[in-house]
Amino acid sequence: ALSFGPLYTLVRTGRPADYYTHIPLIPVVSAFVLFKRRKRLFRDESNSPLLGIMAIALSAGLLVADILMSPGLISHAELRVAGSILLLCGVFLVLFGKRAFRRALFPFLFLVFLIPLPLAWMDHVVSALVKGSIGFTHLLLRAFRVPFFQDGSVFYLPGFDIEVAQECSGIRSSLALLITSVLAAQIFLDRPWKKIALAMAVFPVTVLKNAVRIVTLYLLSYFIDIRIIEEGFLHRSGGFIFFGLGLVILAYVLWLLRSPREAWRELQGKKGLIYRENSLTND
Repeated sequence: ALSFGPLYTLVRTGRPADYYTHIPLIPVVSAFVLFKRRKRLFRDESNSPLLGIMAIALSAGLLVADILMSPGLISHAELRVAGSILLLCGVFLVLFGKRAFRRALFPFLFLVFLIPLPLAWMDHVVSALVKGSIGFTHLLLRAFRVPFFQDGSVFYLPGFDIEVAQECSGIRSSLALLITSVLAAQIFLDRPWKKIALAMAVFPVTVLKNAVRIVTLYLLSYFIDIRIIEEGFLHRSGGFIFFGLGLVILAYVLWLLRSPREAWRELQGKKGLIYRENSLTND
């Protein structure tokens, strides 16, 4: 409730909007995970009033700071959201204790995605994505033996030129892939370094899929119809197709990070299921 006003303003009028489109989904996912774990959370009754009161005091400090620095609602939304999350953690600790909080740690940590990063930080992320996309586009054009001349972010190609602009960063799909990878890592991976590795794989996967999209649009426009890159569906609204490509690559990385023993057990389980189904069919 404390965060709704600033977050609603941020999602509705924030500029650029691509930075904040994931925000409405975060509390829904966190609440769903808490609901699924409800039977394990409260196995024993205890409380941690001291830790909870410390978290509540810290949240009060952040909320007061947000009130005192309130002229720019969007620029200070991170203070309101961080204070609200700490308040929620503090109340949970006071009511249910450290053990329950430890079991519910992931849903609370997942709420960190609600905190909007400062625009300057996000601009640095976008710039890094654009530079990575430029590098991978260069490699793919060479791999396809397309003649070109590169001047910074502009590729001079046969037929027409392409500029890899800020809009080509794929920041929205990057955030979606990052959130998906964090959820998948929590569900399927057991060791922290594996979870971190899967999250870090999001950046190279994102710039690779961006480069694939750029080169695909160029080749289709050059060989089939120039309108594909000028006003075609694949250029303006086809990002979900290449987002699917990113998901497939991340799924493969996830499979590589799982232990061979787990993969072997899963394979054996599938073989056993097929064998039982065949036996039932024959009978």
